[in-house]
Amino acid sequence: MKLIAKTLFGLETLLEQELKELGASKINVLNRAIEFESDLETLYRIAIESRVALRVLLPFANYKARGEDDFYKKAQRIDWSQYLTNDKTFAINSTTHGEQFTHSQYAGLKLKDAIVDQFREKTGARPSVNTSSPDVLINLHISNIEVSISLDATGEPLNKRGYRMETNEAPINEILAAAMIQLSGWDDITPFLDPMTGSGTIAIEAAMKARNIAPGLNRTFAFQKWSDYDPQLFEKVKAEAQAKVTTSDVEIVARDFNMGCLGIARRNAVRAGVEDMIIFDCVDFMKSDPIADSAMIIMNPPYGERLDEKIDLGQLYHDIGFRLKHSYPTHKVWVITSNLDAMKRLGLKPDTRVKLYNGSLECRFNEYTLFKGKRIDQLKNAEN
Repeated sequence: MKLIAKTLFGLETLLEQELKELGASKINVLNRAIEFESDLETLYRIAIESRVALRVLLPFANYKARGEDDFYKKAQRIDWSQYLTNDKTFAINSTTHGEQFTHSQYAGLKLKDAIVDQFREKTGARPSVNTSSPDVLINLHISNIEVSISLDATGEPLNKRGYRMETNEAPINEILAAAMIQLSGWDDITPFLDPMTGSGTIAIEAAMKARNIAPGLNRTFAFQKWSDYDPQLFEKVKAEAQAKVTTSDVEIVARDFNMGCLGIARRNAVRAGVEDMIIFDCVDFMKSDPIADSAMIIMNPPYGERLDEKIDLGQLYHDIGFRLKHSYPTHKVWVITSNLDAMKRLGLKPDTRVKLYNGSLECRFNEYTLFKGKRIDQLKNAEN
């Protein structure tokens, strides 16, 4: 079957490689998505083990619609009995782009009308809508006049690992955190420091990667309500993922100056099953010391987007850069932020710049190599 795996901007290459490793074939890279072919076993494996896929869709209808009436009429031509029955509930997740449908919720309502009207005409009854826990989740995507309708195989987005029941005010998406760790090139052996941990997502994703804990081991998926769902095959794939879990003695430290945030992070780590791997440390980064002679650091400092953030971002980033330069030589550090002006105040020259999105915010994820002394001296030594 032909499927589409959605992801976040900039993560297409990571997802492509991941899908290959999990058994997908005939892979085609799209914008924020990968099209591929899969059997049921591979679908189950991707849902359980993927770290950077957002959701997996099974497309079944594509057409051009010129106006609301045309959209409705063509939606009614689909044989909805292949996907729904009167005793099943459904919900529609819709996104629209372009001038024809400017409100995604309205487009979803029009599709709902087409579905229930067809059932009423054919059976005299209709399936019910259940937005909280539907038996069938339908994905509607409209780009100008191009309409794509799919079954959502995963249900809740795959970043919903099940461990993050509590968050601070600006949590980073679990998929983005996992991707940042992969982009950093962290080897699962080098000590790892998350110095502004918030709700702990980056440190937890690092620990799960180090122990090879599949992100979807403890959750359910929409395809488990499909008519062709194979529970024995699913349990087999799940057992194989469980068998891959390993031990690790890598040092992972999550720091924050806020004890409340550290408490949230620790409880999230307990739910993720990695609390024994992470050292939680209440430390202000500006007064901190390294955890090892050399470590991987991934930082998600404040962006200054919230109105209640009454801080001098320029000064904050200057102080972060000063601390990194003078206290963390021989370290590799990656910093993500949407505030590009503030990032310049770090006073560090990036080795790598990666464009990513944290929610709707365009960000840069920059890599810096830290060393003792002046950069020009380091360059001269490298030439010699």
